[in-house]
Amino acid sequence: MGWSLKLGTIAGTEIRIHMTFVLLLVWIWFTHYQIGGAPAWEGVAFILSVFVCVVLHEFGHIAAARRFGIKTPDITLLPIGGVARLERNPSGPTEELLIAIAGPLVNIVIAALLLAVIGVVAGLEELARPQDPQIDFFVRLAGVNIFLVLFNMIPAFPMDGGRVLRAILAWRWSWDRATRVAATIGQGAAFVMGVAGLFYSPLLILVAIFVYLAAEAEAQSSELQAISGGVTVGDVMLTEFGVLQSDARLSEAAELLLATSQNEYPVVDGEGKFAGLLTRDGIIGAMKEGGPNALVRTVMRTDIPWVYEETGLGDSLRVMQTTGAPAAAVVSRSQHPVGIMNYETVGEMLMLRAAFHDFRFGMLRRSRAGSHG
Repeated sequence: MGWSLKLGTIAGTEIRIHMTFVLLLVWIWFTHYQIGGAPAWEGVAFILSVFVCVVLHEFGHIAAARRFGIKTPDITLLPIGGVARLERNPSGPTEELLIAIAGPLVNIVIAALLLAVIGVVAGLEELARPQDPQIDFFVRLAGVNIFLVLFNMIPAFPMDGGRVLRAILAWRWSWDRATRVAATIGQGAAFVMGVAGLFYSPLLILVAIFVYLAAEAEAQSSELQAISGGVTVGDVMLTEFGVLQSDARLSEAAELLLATSQNEYPVVDGEGKFAGLLTRDGIIGAMKEGGPNALVRTVMRTDIPWVYEETGLGDSLRVMQTTGAPAAAVVSRSQHPVGIMNYETVGEMLMLRAAFHDFRFGMLRRSRAGSHG
């Protein structure tokens, strides 16, 4: 998602466009240009219209999510559709179900309105060929909306159908288990798409990659959410770390970099209060640009969030994800740094908990085996 540009903000949600979508527009323009000048621009207009429908689809999800108090920081437009990022997962299967079906319902309404307004009863063959520029523009657009409904309702995560599947499974199983099952099915569907793409269309391979990675990311996010309940920042933060003064020079930061294995260095002001953060890459990059005599305060990052030790792990992670920060500073009530929380420390906690779970499971199996013996 790093390769995306902000187009604007609507109702508090950023609209972003991924660079691969720009490449898709260029490709569509070129293929239509081979037919003639006018169809080339009509092709681009058609694709833009499709993605307006995709944005409306995502705002269907957003409207339903906000009904349950879930904020949506941004939408990213991709060649395979849009992705609306929710601030948190729905709190129950009913919320998940209603949020999931809200998007496809928008496309159903759009398709019905298009066909009703133009007064054309299109055949299935015409609706199934939205790529054919010889077919009426609005009939093609209606066909695309119908396709979006059918594609998104495939019961494979992370499509809307996969979320519906997770909601159904969550009525019977835990949220974490339901997510893992839906994500596994989604990755299986991605594998099938990728194989089919080798024989039919390279676009299917691109779709398969996005689906596979999105399913994996959602499964990891759900696992993290499941274990973060009752866990505070103080349980996972790094407590032994070097600190830089804001009026220190980069040469001093370089010495600290060589003497420690840290990736992030809190910067404090004259009173010892947290002022910013300097990363290893930041030190190296600043050294190239400003040299060893540049002051730390001129190159440090000041957009780093800070949290307290008692802050919940899930809340802290959401803050880091929203701001795009590599770490969060853990401070006392007097704003003095007492720890650092980053994704690496959280990952280590995940591995330790998984190892402890496997140990307990093995002990339980041996205990049961011994009682039967």
